[in-house]
This record gives sequence, structure tokens and C-alpha cells, in this order.
Amino acid sequence: MEERQQQEIDLTKVYDYAEFPDKVSGRCDNCNSAYFKSSVKGGVFLREYRECGMKKSI
Repeated sequence: MEERQQQEIDLTKVYDYAEFPDKVSGRCDNCNSAYFKSSVKGGVFLREYRECGMKKSI
């Protein structure tokens, strides 16, 4: 867990929720915001945080 906290978060990459779950449920690991937009494309649910642009595939 500590290893993940020290990692840099690449905002151009789409993270998989199963491999990189939220530290605090429903909040961004990068900016701690709960404000995001979501979309579904090809059966994949994508969550993009509006403040920093971090993306997670749920």
C-alpha cells in the first residue's frame, strides 16, 4: 500500500479499478475530489475526475 502512495500518477493512462482501487471510496487518489464524469463505451464504464483528469475503468 505504501508503495502505491509513493508512485507518480500518470494522468494520460486509464487505470483499471481492480488493479488500482480508490484509497478513499469514490474519491480521486490524485486530487481527492469526488466530482467526476462517467461514460460507458463498448461495455466499459469509465470514470474521469474533472479536477485533474485521472481516469479509471470500472
